[in-house]
Amino acid sequence: MSNYIEAGSIIAIATSLTLWQQRFGVDDFAIGLLAAISANAFGSAIGAAIGGPLCDRFGRKFIYTYDLMLYMVGVLLAAFAVSYGMLLVAFVLTGIAVGAGVPASWTYIAEEAPAKQRARHVGTAQLAWSMGPVLGFALAIVLAPLGLLGSRIIFLHLFVVAFVVWYIRQGLQESAMWKQSRDTVATGQRRGLRELLSRRPNVKALLFLFGVYGFWGVVAGQMGIFMPRVYETAGVTSATQQNLLQVLLWTFTVLATYFGFMRLGDRVSRRLLYIVGAALGIFAWILLVFVNATLPVLLLFALAWGISAGIGAQAFYSLWTSELFATPYRASAQGVLFFAARVAVGLLSYFFPTMLATQGVPAVGTVMIVLLAVALLVGAIWTPRTQGKTLEEIEIERYGEVLPVNQAQRPATSATT
Repeated sequence: MSNYIEAGSIIAIATSLTLWQQRFGVDDFAIGLLAAISANAFGSAIGAAIGGPLCDRFGRKFIYTYDLMLYMVGVLLAAFAVSYGMLLVAFVLTGIAVGAGVPASWTYIAEEAPAKQRARHVGTAQLAWSMGPVLGFALAIVLAPLGLLGSRIIFLHLFVVAFVVWYIRQGLQESAMWKQSRDTVATGQRRGLRELLSRRPNVKALLFLFGVYGFWGVVAGQMGIFMPRVYETAGVTSATQQNLLQVLLWTFTVLATYFGFMRLGDRVSRRLLYIVGAALGIFAWILLVFVNATLPVLLLFALAWGISAGIGAQAFYSLWTSELFATPYRASAQGVLFFAARVAVGLLSYFFPTMLATQGVPAVGTVMIVLLAVALLVGAIWTPRTQGKTLEEIEIERYGEVLPVNQAQRPATSATT
């Protein structure tokens, strides 16, 4: 449910941007700023940079206890926004909460998953994330006659769901793996970002995963927030039709996540599965750029990208990030990577609406294709061999030992105990 409301907040923003622009009379650059500081970009980047290290230091449940409180404040402000400035603050707060929650969510699921079903379990987060857009765009269609009031209602529904999830979350148990690693007796320095960014296995994994998720994420980030505008530029001017295309696209993502990633990610070659997903994403954008955007073409685009997103970079990123880092670094690494990826999304979000308006789909689409091609090559060439192994086995292979969370000096009696 946390993944659902996190993705849902991005869709609530995406479906309301044009309405906010009309309500407050701001230009395309101001709309780009809203997108850039939201849960889709800089806001979540800041949250991930803060939440990841805190999650490793104080535990997964620590983040779960507080992040949704900030989220609820953010979506409530958005629901009742009466000025551009108020909306800006709302999007920043929501973004920080989303960014803080993502590393904790994906880390917790992976740590609790059986070794031979890790992709299946991690895929549940991707499945829930994909349901956010399906229901978000469907709500936007149903509430479209209400205009901006409909968008405010969507933000309110996120507040209600977040409150229920926050309440249920209070009974969540701490990650057993994190507790075991924390209680391991060792001497030396404390784990932290400095060690994360200096140890060779960590640096190699960070570069690899940014190559997979960072480049793909720039494309997905623009699509998540601006895809209705892309459809409009391509000739689909009806907001209802735009949202229906998005419902269709994300429905394919849900189906591909379950029948593709969750059912096959632990059984077939992960390299092959990743290549198929990445290639379908490139094919989808080639259609949008080089083929006349008729209805059949747009439907094929929705099918190709939907399947690609279900078995592609984000699903594998959440899996590989959990596998390639030791327990003391796992959430921090996700925070650093999510921060870097969302900063990249935010930088392009400043200019994407203007570029789309002035140069059209072919120009932005060509940029998207190049970024997706880089992600395809990086993931295909350096696919890690972690399938079927426990996290402890992977950790020993990469670090030579199972690392404790905190290597602060302890009393000698603790070792005896």
